[in-house]
Amino acid sequence: MTPDETGEPAVRSEPSGALERRDPGRVSTKTAEAPPDTGAGNLPGTAAEETPAKDVEPSAGTRRRRPLRTSLIVVVAIAVAAAAGIAATGTLGGDGDDPQSSAPSGPPATAEVERTTLVDSETVDGNLGYGEAQTVRAPASSADTDTGTGGTGQGGGSGGGGGNGIVTWLPEEGDVVKRGDTVYRVDQREVPLLYGSFPLYRTLRPGTEGADVEMLEKNLRALGHTGFTVDDTYNFATAEAVREWQDDLNREETGTVEPGDALVASGARRVADVQAAPGVALSGNLLTWTGTERIVGVDLDVQFEDLVDNGTKATVELPDGNTVQGEVTDIGTPSTSRGDDSASGTGESDAGSGGSGGNEDPTLPVELTVKDQKGLGRYQAAAVEVTLKAETRKDVLVVPVNALVARKGGGYALEVVTGDNTEYRPVKLGMFADGRVEVSGTGIKEGTVVGVPK
Repeated sequence: MTPDETGEPAVRSEPSGALERRDPGRVSTKTAEAPPDTGAGNLPGTAAEETPAKDVEPSAGTRRRRPLRTSLIVVVAIAVAAAAGIAATGTLGGDGDDPQSSAPSGPPATAEVERTTLVDSETVDGNLGYGEAQTVRAPASSADTDTGTGGTGQGGGSGGGGGNGIVTWLPEEGDVVKRGDTVYRVDQREVPLLYGSFPLYRTLRPGTEGADVEMLEKNLRALGHTGFTVDDTYNFATAEAVREWQDDLNREETGTVEPGDALVASGARRVADVQAAPGVALSGNLLTWTGTERIVGVDLDVQFEDLVDNGTKATVELPDGNTVQGEVTDIGTPSTSRGDDSASGTGESDAGSGGSGGNEDPTLPVELTVKDQKGLGRYQAAAVEVTLKAETRKDVLVVPVNALVARKGGGYALEVVTGDNTEYRPVKLGMFADGRVEVSGTGIKEGTVVGVPK
């Protein structure tokens, strides 16, 4: 420093906030002059001000500042930052083992416990159509024993047999045959359709008793014939009604009914394919037919077998996006061969089966009926999607599955948000469906906020 005219050393100008060491008992009464504004070089903490000139010793009234204070401040700052990072990441928090343990910070995302209806379902591929076709064959005879018994195995007329008689009329593909309608003609004799669960297999005449008699009488009554009691006894009143029926069919009025005088099916039938032609001998396959209502068939993977039972409800989505409701009405036997179905009489495998399908995974044939036939529109055959509803739980509490936290020793908990903290509460699990799970437990109610991953 340079002494002024009084001999006292001048007061050194220090940056704002700097400390100055003075000798004990001496107080300066002069105000330090502001240093000239020389730009960045005079900013506090710059090298020009902090570093003394080389080989210049400080005066007796001042001391060079130590860097120790700055180092301590840096160490403290680092420690504070580290503590903040631990708190933010939750490193100090507990796990889901203690239901009362509290986490120091909130979860990355949250969801509310909902009260709703939970439906366990599975969507599978299906096919809309008229179902499996059955084959109508000419009645077997000693000269034609290789026609088999598949399909209905019925045909012929009064006195007709395999190779006996000429086919003189057949329906066309798509025709619907109802009770009393003609299925085909042999030698111009009409062979009508009756409704029942088994074919005519013996001659029915006065004195005959049995379920087939009752079936015949029910059909005669439905066709408008009267004068007899519907029971399991074939009496003379029944024979008289049969003569009237034979007259309507332009047949000889014998009063007895022979096997092959009529075909029997469970209801009206739709002709799927005509395999014979007028003018040929009555033998072999004549035609195939199906039910008259469109149904949905599903080859269900056996892993989903527990999803279906008779009466199981389903939603069927059509190619245009419209939906109709269906119901499972028939469940077949598991099979590994999808192309071994010879019901159509052609011996060909199903389209797209790629052969016998013996190496394919086992499937379970399932049939669904659709009451709303109009809702199916004009589709006669189409690929559809079927959503099977296996189980429904109403009015239950649910959370996203990923909200569950595994507990040590088994079981699960939910990270419940309580004000500024969270705590883990154990829960019991119910049904899983659509990425959600049914839960119950103490402190779990509708609207409870729980933590979930992002």
